[in-house]
Amino acid sequence: MKIINVASARPNFMKVAPLLEAYNNYPDIDAKLLHTGQHYDYEMSKIFFDELGIPEPDFHLGIGSGSHAQQTAKVMLEFEKVLHQEDPDWVVVVGDVNPTMACTIVANKMGVRVAHVEAGLRSYDRSMPEEINRILTDSIADLLLTPSIDGNMNLIKEGIAEKKIRFVGNIMIDTLFKMRKQSGKSTILTDLDIKEKEYALVTLHRPSNVDHKDTFCNFVEVLEDSASNFNMVWPVHPRSKNKAKEFGFWQRLNEIKGLYLLEPVGYLDNVTLMNNARFVLTDSGGIQEETTALGVPCLTARENTERPVTLSEGTNTLVGANPNTILEHINRHLQNGIGKNKNITKPLYWDGDTARRVIEAIIQYG
Repeated sequence: MKIINVASARPNFMKVAPLLEAYNNYPDIDAKLLHTGQHYDYEMSKIFFDELGIPEPDFHLGIGSGSHAQQTAKVMLEFEKVLHQEDPDWVVVVGDVNPTMACTIVANKMGVRVAHVEAGLRSYDRSMPEEINRILTDSIADLLLTPSIDGNMNLIKEGIAEKKIRFVGNIMIDTLFKMRKQSGKSTILTDLDIKEKEYALVTLHRPSNVDHKDTFCNFVEVLEDSASNFNMVWPVHPRSKNKAKEFGFWQRLNEIKGLYLLEPVGYLDNVTLMNNARFVLTDSGGIQEETTALGVPCLTARENTERPVTLSEGTNTLVGANPNTILEHINRHLQNGIGKNKNITKPLYWDGDTARRVIEAIIQYG
């Protein structure tokens, strides 16, 4: 059985890494890795391959950036060539980025079966490009591998045949648990001269939060207010940095005492920063899951989430983009001294063994 595994954005790497390792236990599977090149600079991509032990890709499309239409079209054109050359039995796509959808469409048109890892997630907000990608991918993929039971329910409501759906758990947690064991190798807290639970981790990069000057300004004000009382550590995504400079906020951010502005960090440093933070302020999807698995409070700067299990069974709270609401929640954590919640009940199958269940599901499908 030949399987081509597709990765593009950084969260994809955390999802394919445990799969590539688990394939080693299945000698009859010829697993290949295709990197579309959505994030093409070293800091945002190569370091993740190094730290996670991901081998050099068998195929690198080198797509780079561009509009949604440009990126999708480039992936489709280049991926079609790979499928013609390799004639695989399966294509495995992960997550909800543009190449996930693009590769699924091409494979479907060419009669190659597709398995979607992290299927069934829904925010019910179609203004999010990722939501469109999820819906389109799930509607034509052959095997839908869900991270939580609500994903199964969403797919069934959309008319997907139950025989195509398998609940396998959250594959990102496989990588998270593995890397948490290695987090002692990270020196980032020492390098920053900060101690456990004496800082908050910040990650903001979604267009809805950083592409509009007024909204971005709200977050700058939140950081100014919060960092005056408590250390805030922000590894700044290139998109956010570019927008901060465009809007004239970059110098202002650099002048905030108590705010540590970092270049993008590797996954090991990121896990260390998450695991030891008092809380996390984020607009990321994956970090909502990772903080739940680690038992670290998470404040999500969005109005909705495609990962509701992190609200009902996890440590996540939606705080939107209103600065007063965000500050209210931040102050609540600081005043109550809330840190890691050791009593949190983790969602089912968030146990570090999802990659094996994914491969078994593909084999059983036939």
